Amino acid sequence: MGKVDSLIRGLDKFRFIVLGAAILSGTLLSKAALVATVTEAPAGFDNQTNGAITPAEFERFKGIFTEVEDAADGLGPVFNNTSCVGCHFSGGAIGGSSQVTVLRAGHYETSNGHWMRFRRDQNEYQRRYLPGGSFVPATIQLADGSVIEERSLVNQRAICADAQSMVTPTDNITSQRISLSVLGDGFVGAVADDTFRALSASQSKNSKGRIRGQVIDVPVLEAAGLTAVGRFGAKAQHASLMSFAADAYLNEMGVTSPLLPDEVTTVCQPAGVSNPNSSMDDIFAFAAFMRATKTPPRGAITPQVNAGLAVFRALECSTCHVESLQTAPPGTRLFGGEYIVPEALGNKTFHPFGDYLLHDVGTGDSIVQNGGEDTANKLRTIPLWGLRTRTELMHDGASTNFDHAIQRHRGEALYSSQRYSTLSLQQKQDLWAFLRSL
Repeated sequence: MGKVDSLIRGLDKFRFIVLGAAILSGTLLSKAALVATVTEAPAGFDNQTNGAITPAEFERFKGIFTEVEDAADGLGPVFNNTSCVGCHFSGGAIGGSSQVTVLRAGHYETSNGHWMRFRRDQNEYQRRYLPGGSFVPATIQLADGSVIEERSLVNQRAICADAQSMVTPTDNITSQRISLSVLGDGFVGAVADDTFRALSASQSKNSKGRIRGQVIDVPVLEAAGLTAVGRFGAKAQHASLMSFAADAYLNEMGVTSPLLPDEVTTVCQPAGVSNPNSSMDDIFAFAAFMRATKTPPRGAITPQVNAGLAVFRALECSTCHVESLQTAPPGTRLFGGEYIVPEALGNKTFHPFGDYLLHDVGTGDSIVQNGGEDTANKLRTIPLWGLRTRTELMHDGASTNFDHAIQRHRGEALYSSQRYSTLSLQQKQDLWAFLRSL
């Protein structure tokens, strides 16, 4: 797009230095890992770098993250917002969650072509399956009469009236999803795949099969033909922040890139816009910014908060809302060597209160993305860090208080929600105080 050429030269130089240092340190990795010191990931809502890039670089890439796009830059023709920060800002921190929601839609068809014409409620009280049924993303009707086929994301805005999207009656499954925080995601992206696999296995063993987070392997867009454990997005549909950035640029803003070069629609597309709309410059900048954000900090830790943490653990909430994870050692090559964990992100402990795995807790939206049909009614555990900056709770924002959100939990979380209902008022208040500290 020409706006960041000089910045990217600095980024390329920075990447070269990091890669070179990581390769050198990698020769000693096996010995160093034995004596490596694991330290806490830096936390803060202060809009400062976590050390993965310099403060000057962080400011530059934060500027790109907050940059407003227009049609001449490639915005649209269909889109949800005009900048990354438009959906990711809370608690004073650029990159946080927000009340902005996105719309997904589709329907189910059986092998003989009949549709599943019912709609599950949020707690799945209707558990009806049709043999051979499969999810079909929506066919989106545009105002000019043209269609976008097999697209579950329904964009809510357009650069012209003719490109405005509408859902057809056929697509009777719809879901709202709240915008997620990306703060601290650099640490999440630096967790080894085997850590998530081991976590899933331990959940099953410790709960005697009652709880088991599902691991899915998803494509890594920047490493053709390679897959890795998904961890980003409501359905854990992306493994790397580079892939996540390219996906959001296209699907939330309509801006194509070398990783995703095809326009969603060309209705109202202005003449003279380059194809793809953006080079890799912006994608690198978005990913570099997200990798350099600090983790959401805790609020005040009072005796009541500590009492609430004890309740949280007793209810087995921490089985899925895992309190702590650890990143891979510096120099570890991830995503086929496309990313090497830098010193600032390696051997760090962080506290997301989430496992980044897919679970059926009774609030599934019936939408299938990068997983198989068995993921339709599963969602990635929402990390609870930064929870106190949110007013609307759960994946869809449909709960406005902790009591309602907890009672919505069913499926794998049924045991926890049933035990919650037996708590005294004081125990519930302690638990709520703990949640308000996150």
